[in-house]
Amino acid sequence: MTNLEKYTQTFTTTFNIVPEQTSDLKYQDIKEWDSVGHMQLIAAIEDAFDIMMDTDDIIDLSSFEKGKEILKKYDVEIG
Repeated sequence: MTNLEKYTQTFTTTFNIVPEQTSDLKYQDIKEWDSVGHMQLIAAIEDAFDIMMDTDDIIDLSSFEKGKEILKKYDVEIG
């Protein structure tokens, strides 16, 4: 499984959505991505990539695309 597939899977599993919904997904675009859902997503991303995100990065993760940028800081390259 590629990093992009793993990353996409964290969103689809956490929010119970299909992969096609992730590309332009932003915080609070769907009811599942509220503050509680956000923390569940962060936990899923941290588990998937075996990282611990800084508080600033957790707050900044406001979209599917922004998350890809943030993960680069942790040496996780996502296509």
